[in-house]
Amino acid sequence: MFVGNRLRVIREERKLSQGDIEKSTGLLRCYVSRVENGHTVPSLETLEKFARALEVPLYRLFYEGENDPEPLKPLNRKASSVTLWGIAGKDARTFNRLRSFLGHMEESDRRLLLHMARRMGGRRVVEKKSSRK
Repeated sequence: MFVGNRLRVIREERKLSQGDIEKSTGLLRCYVSRVENGHTVPSLETLEKFARALEVPLYRLFYEGENDPEPLKPLNRKASSVTLWGIAGKDARTFNRLRSFLGHMEESDRRLLLHMARRMGGRRVVEKKSSRK
């Protein structure tokens, strides 16, 4: 179900008209109609206005379950056996410098660099052993 249908269902459950939403949000009634019919995709800020007017938490506009969803558990990075590159230390500094350099490059140069990296990443590196006699 897309957001427009969800907004209409919640609005009708609360016995509100599009005019009521217009008064409480400041959004035009024709805009409310366009969102509900799927002709316009609202911004997050606009969705927050709808949620306040409908007196529901923002997640309700996306979540269709009967009960509240289980809260997500935070990742325990210290207990993880996998360390992510670029999170801290020297790797993070290197990653931030790379991001800065990529931000200053022209789009065509970035595409060329990524193409070369993909090509090089696909190669297998075989270390040659020197044969000493």
